[in-house]
Amino acid sequence: MKSFSLFASLLVLVLTIAARPLPAQTSDSASINTRKVSHHSSWMKAQVIHADSVSIIVHEIGNERMVHTFTYGANLKDKMQRIVDAGGYRSGDAVKILYKPDTTVALKIHGKPSKPS
Repeated sequence: MKSFSLFASLLVLVLTIAARPLPAQTSDSASINTRKVSHHSSWMKAQVIHADSVSIIVHEIGNERMVHTFTYGANLKDKMQRIVDAGGYRSGDAVKILYKPDTTVALKIHGKPSKPS
């Protein structure tokens, strides 16, 4: 009987500790982990899958499974419209795209479009 009483009191103690409410989450500015956003642009070497006057779809050279779709920045729209009017980029053309990480806006595109057939 003594072991049952000890077991019951131990069980009550464990359940009491487990049933306590957890402390509330606070938004302490010192404890918040913020992700640093890179303001530097990066160049990507890629091959064109499809390109038109609105966007370009490419896959990375060296990793064909990484497909990216970029729209054009304000300074690039007119240039891309002229390239599309002259025949545009075709599937397989090699390009380098300047973009900011975590965005889908192309700032510059270097590469020679295919000659129209």
